[in-house]
Amino acid sequence: MSTVSPPHGTSPASTGPTPAAPARRDAEATKAAILRAARHLLARHAQADITLKAVAERAGVSAPLVLKYFGNKDALFARVMSFEEDAEALLAAPLADLGRHMVRHVLVSQRERGADPVLRIVFAPLHGDRGDVLRGNFRAQVIERLTARLTGSDAGLRAELALATVLGLGVMFGIARSPDVRAAPVEDVVDRYGPTVQAHLTP
Repeated sequence: MSTVSPPHGTSPASTGPTPAAPARRDAEATKAAILRAARHLLARHAQADITLKAVAERAGVSAPLVLKYFGNKDALFARVMSFEEDAEALLAAPLADLGRHMVRHVLVSQRERGADPVLRIVFAPLHGDRGDVLRGNFRAQVIERLTARLTGSDAGLRAELALATVLGLGVMFGIARSPDVRAAPVEDVVDRYGPTVQAHLTP
């Protein structure tokens, strides 16, 4: 009984369906671009004034693609108003080095992705009742999560002060666009500013 050899330069294992990993990576990149665009607009306009078309144009995609990935405007902004994933990355370090990590994460996020992990809480007053959702998410997903990692009767106060310190850096970099802060090497700012944050975490 004769067998059919695979085409020249291929192996039997390579004749099946090709993996879909590149398509998945493209989809994740597109979703990330849409979320970045929505965050950018949310920091500058009330949610009610933001259209899916504006989000799509800023992300460089079509409006139907936004609907494909997020369903509708409310679902998209529910994701944008959540701090769950951002808090996980912001607090992903041992407590003894957490202050430096938080400073580094804010700077790298601003420089490389143009998005601060927590700065959108500053714009809660823009969003009316939706601002209360943003505040509630920030308290539950960021403040309370950090507080749970600290010890002492004043853990909540210290968590809030540490986050206030980090937010101040984000404001100077991303909103005031202070030239010296933006020009300084990341690790230089981490060395200078990290201990200030850490002083609240482990006094």
